[in-house]
Amino acid sequence: MKISRSRFVRSLALASALAALPAVALTGSVSAQTTPSADGITVYNAQHASLTKEWVERFTRETGIKVTVRNGSDMELGNQIVQEGAASPADVFLTENSPAMALVDNAGLFATLSPETLAPVPENFRPASGHWVGIAARSTVFAYNTGKLPQDKLPKSLLDLANPEWKGRWAASPAGADFQAIVGALLQLKGEAATASWLKAMKENAKPYRGNSVAMKAVNAGEVEGAVIYHYYYIGDQARTGGENSKNVALHYFRNGDPGAFVSISGAGVLASSKHKGEAEAFVKFLTGKGGQEVLRDGDSYEYAVAGGIASNQRLEPLDKLQAPKVKPEALNNKAVTDLMTAAGLL
Repeated sequence: MKISRSRFVRSLALASALAALPAVALTGSVSAQTTPSADGITVYNAQHASLTKEWVERFTRETGIKVTVRNGSDMELGNQIVQEGAASPADVFLTENSPAMALVDNAGLFATLSPETLAPVPENFRPASGHWVGIAARSTVFAYNTGKLPQDKLPKSLLDLANPEWKGRWAASPAGADFQAIVGALLQLKGEAATASWLKAMKENAKPYRGNSVAMKAVNAGEVEGAVIYHYYYIGDQARTGGENSKNVALHYFRNGDPGAFVSISGAGVLASSKHKGEAEAFVKFLTGKGGQEVLRDGDSYEYAVAGGIASNQRLEPLDKLQAPKVKPEALNNKAVTDLMTAAGLL
């Protein structure tokens, strides 16, 4: 069929006009120009598997982007990414604590996140570089046995646990990334000499357990009077089991900018080597946005929401009442921590 010259010109004009229109955003902030790839994105996940599963299911439901999750621990996956370098199949890295994020960032392996992804997150929950961003948080607490330790005998500072009177009375999980992040905060706040001294005293005073939940169970059973853990182990047990492993336990918040009031940040970053950066950033943007933060508020992870003005789960002590110390998450040095802990005989 022959097309007239005037009709052809009008068709070209219409096509040019349509091309000039801005891309329409799809649900989950994925541009209409970003067509979900068949293989989707791969997430190296060191967060709790159940929490990430909730995030992924909601994100995929809203965007149609497939997400493959590979689970592991913070430093295990962080070191794996560093070893893989530009050949890493990961598009996104999620952690429970920020030292592993700093490890990957210091290796120059993260892409810079967009201002729109960073904007919902307050500056104290993300590094200045913009290479990764906080997506959740957890508070350090002293979980104590209410039948063995009256409130007026609680330690006023994390540093008090180094005193001789605490020998054999408290517990921790020194091999875990959670506790090592707490030591990283202590190192940043008090310096190497004070941290080394505290760790040496910890070796004498504390009973080691494998895992925060195990340490809390020991407190509940009266094996020790208290344990340094994160808040959500207690909150989760109370909510899910009615206190099966914590009926004799209460939480003590150190507050006052004490190292024991440290709030650890869970991070997310897009790998510079990702071949699906648009989709990868869409996922991170979802996590820092309304949808991702609502999963924290409404779910049973009991971690703090940190972005988008979304309130945390009502079971949690409000973040603004924790009086946490000011710690630069990008400066938490896991190697220095593990060196000091090894020297103290804790690892």
